[in-house]
Order: sequence, then C-alpha cells, then structure tokens
Amino acid sequence: MFDIDLPPVDDIPVGKVPGKVLEKRRGPMATAISENADALRDQQSTEETIRAENDRLAHELVRLRAEGLVTEHVALAEVVTEKLTRDRKPGPDPELDELKDSIREVGLSNPIRLERRSDGLFELIQGMRRLSAYRALFEETGEERYARIPAGISEASDLDSSYRRMVDENLIRKDISFAEMGALARAYSEDPENDCPDVDKAVSTLFKSASYTKRSYIRSFASLLMMLDKVLMHPNDIPRNVGVELKRKLDATPGLVRQVSDAVMSEPDRDGAREVSILRSFLESKEIYTPKVAAVENTGKPRRAKTTFQVSGRAGIAKCSASSGRIELRYDLDFTRVDRSKLEEAIANLIDALPEEDDLTHG
Repeated sequence: MFDIDLPPVDDIPVGKVPGKVLEKRRGPMATAISENADALRDQQSTEETIRAENDRLAHELVRLRAEGLVTEHVALAEVVTEKLTRDRKPGPDPELDELKDSIREVGLSNPIRLERRSDGLFELIQGMRRLSAYRALFEETGEERYARIPAGISEASDLDSSYRRMVDENLIRKDISFAEMGALARAYSEDPENDCPDVDKAVSTLFKSASYTKRSYIRSFASLLMMLDKVLMHPNDIPRNVGVELKRKLDATPGLVRQVSDAVMSEPDRDGAREVSILRSFLESKEIYTPKVAAVENTGKPRRAKTTFQVSGRAGIAKCSASSGRIELRYDLDFTRVDRSKLEEAIANLIDALPEEDDLTHG
C-alpha cells in the first residue's frame, strides 16, 4: 500500500484542456494491428487504382479496335474479296515484285484494312496489292511469317462507306487509270444493291474527294467504255486526253462508234500500244470528223461551219456549239445566280486553255 497525494479539489481547473496531451503508449500488439490495417488500406487503394486503369485501357483498346487502329495478324485464308468490285486492273502487276522485295527486307509498313464478317472471315477493303504480295510470298517460300498479314480491322459498315474507303486510298495511286475508275463507277451503278440509277451519281458518290475536273474525266471514260463495250482489250492504256477527246467525238458524230469498233476489232492480235494508236488515228483524221454542211441556196452570205458536242457535268449534259468567233453553251444551270467573279474566272480559264495558233485566230 502506498499513499497518493491528490491536490485540493479547488486547485483542479474545471473545463480546461491541457495545451498538450500526451499520447498513450501502445503495446506491441496494438502497434502491429494498426500497422497491418494501414497496409491493408494502402493495398486496397493500390488495387482499386490498378483496376480503374485496366478498365480504362480495356475500353480504349475496344475503341481502337472498333476504329481499325489496332494492327492484328490475320491468316491469309481468312481474308476474302467478295463485297466490293475492285478498281484494280486485271492481269499481271509489273510492280508486284518490287513490293515483294520490300516486304522481304523491311516487312509491311502499311497494314491492309479489313472488315469483320458474321461468318468469322474478314472482307478486304484496302490493300489488294499488299494482300497479293503476301499470298505470292507464302506460295513461293512456304514460310509461316507470310501466312498471316498485318491488318487493321473494323466492324462492317454500309456499302457506300466501304467503297469510299477503297476509292479514297486508291486516288493517290500513280498507276491507276481513268478507265479503271470509270469501270468501277459503271459496275457500281449497275449493282442493284447500291441503289444508284446512273453512272453520274456513281461518280459523285465514289469519287467525292476528287476534284470536279477529275470527276468529269472519269465520267467521260465510263461513257466511253459503255460505247465501246466488249470492243476494247486494253482500256487501261488509253491516255486521259485520248479517251476524253474520243468520247466527245463519238457524242458529236453519229455512226462513228461503229467505225471505231470495226477498226479496232479488225486487229484481234493488237497490243495496248496498237489499240491506242488506232483510237488516236480517229482523232487525227479530219475527214471523219468534219461535219457535212447541207447545200443551201446562195443568198450571198456563206454558211459558217459549226461544231457541236456534249459534255457531262454535275447538273446533267451540257450541249455546246462552236463556230467562227462564237461559242454557245446550253446547260441546266441558272448562270445569273453564279457569282460574277467565279463566272469571269471560268470564262478566262476556258479562253486560256484554248489554242492560240495563228491559223485559229481571226487576225
């Protein structure tokens, strides 16, 4: 027993808290429990942060895959080309060997583009040459590295969007011909699934990214291919100026389609250069294209020769007639509503584009 000295009750402050409260000393067990609880809380917080980051990355991966931005390796046997009419010319590709050599040395730098199908296969949208190169390499070497091709895969889209993606990529190709593009527009308009009534609309739909002038050339070639259907063996070799000018001559001269067809088919063993030469001869032959002027009574004034032709445009067919010192254009467009500066610029471009040789001017 020992005595405890307590201060008098009056000396004990009432309602006051000491400025510093000493912590109670905890035993080893309490300290361990507290530290373990803190560790568990830290671990749970870390796990929640990791789960949140994983969820974010998973959603990002799903989004990138849906947009075709994730490169995957797809077996060649799973890639089909059934949905779209291809715009690449048939036959051997002289540049395929160069592409194969590049793939051997550095791999494929630009993956092809595919769309998922419900049957587990993949539809090719962009990259016909790259796919052909991989197939050729696998057939030649048998190496497994060529059995699967890098590809960006997206979900299936409507037919118009798939065509646009294919066409927009191929517009930058240097070797694509106007005949190829015209043939694609024609095939697109003739496919009942596309709900496209004519070639003009097909060109506007497929080649929306191209300039107005380029679309006009494509329309001319599409029309030329229809006029000489099953006659031309090498349409992809026809230069732009030859095809466009020949189409205009065919529009302006009745019976000329038959003459051109007979001349071309008279040489069944012709190559591309010879076929172009035959077509070009019709452009250079003035005897064929000089319109016959009907005899008229002599009124003292000679009748002026006139050239007539038609040109396809966004609003339909433009009918033109030209004579000495005069040109007339009939087109379904209200020219009074066209901005004057644009109209002046168009006329100036037309005049600048015309020949200025001495024998074509009035002097």
